[in-house]
Amino acid sequence: MYYEPVRLKHGSQPAPPDVSENSRKLDLQVIFTDLPKTAAALAKARSMARGLGARITLMVARVVPYPLPLAEPDVPVEFTEHLLEPLAREQDNARDDADIAIEIYLCRDRSETIRRAVPPDSLVIVGAPKRRWWPSGWFPWERSLARMLRRDGRRVLVVTV
Repeated sequence: MYYEPVRLKHGSQPAPPDVSENSRKLDLQVIFTDLPKTAAALAKARSMARGLGARITLMVARVVPYPLPLAEPDVPVEFTEHLLEPLAREQDNARDDADIAIEIYLCRDRSETIRRAVPPDSLVIVGAPKRRWWPSGWFPWERSLARMLRRDGRRVLVVTV
């Protein structure tokens, strides 16, 4: 069963997309995994967006356990905001003309929420651990998310850390 996520926006908001072909901007969606991987993915997004006026959105899917109401997570949303503000600000200080926005989704299923929230024409950037030469039987969530989004027809770039 899928529950519609609670969407919270924070930070500077990108301008609404212009639908004309000549003024189309690059839309980059960075998926939050953890701080080091997300920092690497944001740095890659910023370098790709340099000089293009791209919109960068940091998407955070926070899973709320089932005993709690969806709008009342066990970890306050303010904590997540304070955790991500320096990361976005650090990227913001070094930017050209890219606009970084943070979108927090309170949800029950992290993968399904991201799958439904990613706009169809955007480029998704996911930070993931490097592949190991020895198969361990463990497949990181980030790589399975990237594979699922590719199957849905999305353009996905995996940044290894």
